[in-house]
Amino acid sequence: MKRILGILLLLLAVLVGTAILEPDSFLSAYNLQNLTGWIGLFGILSIGVAFVIITGGIDLSIGSVVGLVGCLLPLFLVEHELSVPVALLSIVLISLAIGLVHGLLITKMRLQPFVVTLCGLLIYRGFSRWLTGDSTQGFGTGFKSLRYLARGKIPVPFVEDFALPIPFLITIGLGIVAAIFLNKTVFGRYLLALGRNEQAARFSGIKTDRMIILAYVICSFMAGLGGILFSLEINGVQPASHGEFYELYAIAAAVLGGCSLRGGEGSITGVIIGAALMRALYNSINLLGMPTELEFAIIGTVILVGVLADELAKRFAETRRARQQARVAASGTRN
Repeated sequence: MKRILGILLLLLAVLVGTAILEPDSFLSAYNLQNLTGWIGLFGILSIGVAFVIITGGIDLSIGSVVGLVGCLLPLFLVEHELSVPVALLSIVLISLAIGLVHGLLITKMRLQPFVVTLCGLLIYRGFSRWLTGDSTQGFGTGFKSLRYLARGKIPVPFVEDFALPIPFLITIGLGIVAAIFLNKTVFGRYLLALGRNEQAARFSGIKTDRMIILAYVICSFMAGLGGILFSLEINGVQPASHGEFYELYAIAAAVLGGCSLRGGEGSITGVIIGAALMRALYNSINLLGMPTELEFAIIGTVILVGVLADELAKRFAETRRARQQARVAASGTRN
């Protein structure tokens, strides 16, 4: 809870600071709608990777999965003229299959998650470029009802000129489902136990291989869903660059939001707040006129400071706890 409060305060500081320095630009309805929309899109990816990180794993292929899906969807709909339900179902099945392959390679072949997903990053990106001839893909002016999923907005009562983007609402809905799954179901408790100590979880009867596979399937499914929405949002997918570095944004948001890279810890609420912080930083960099070349340096510095502060707070708490236990033990010895 303290971790979530800390990242929330940092988010509020970024938002308030930007609002003070650039009130007209930042507080405009267009900018706020754009910001919440991108928070929703990246929030989906961050929720997915959180499940993998909780198990102690990592998924570096998310951006390439987004790129692959972004190329396949217009290819299915425009070039091959598949129906919308068939195209979407095909995308979902491909995403699930990618997660299943990752999980099987990690659990059955005992390969490292870093290696498996790094290879996936390269394979899916290369396959996307080969499949499309490295040419830009798009939906043209058609499929307006489908594009509503990414570009639609729901008006907010009593708030003039502002509406909530559909992707943001989708993220909130998925976040609620993910939080219930992680905190209120036996499978969520299994994932957390697995991340804390895989060997102990296995000895206690948990099917650890199945849980790891489930985590990677969820992650790839969320990446596929995010890929659908990203492609519908921008309507012009470049295979060589679409989704590039998105995995880093997602992983950073999850870590900032309370997921430990050691595994066993995670909060879906914190992850969504972390995604919001990442996009708020990006938005602030653009509005405040900072050099775009420094984008990654600024974001990386903020992430490093946040993680260092959290680690120092943990060490301080552990030291304080150890001292209290020592005092109690010494008091018992004297008595």
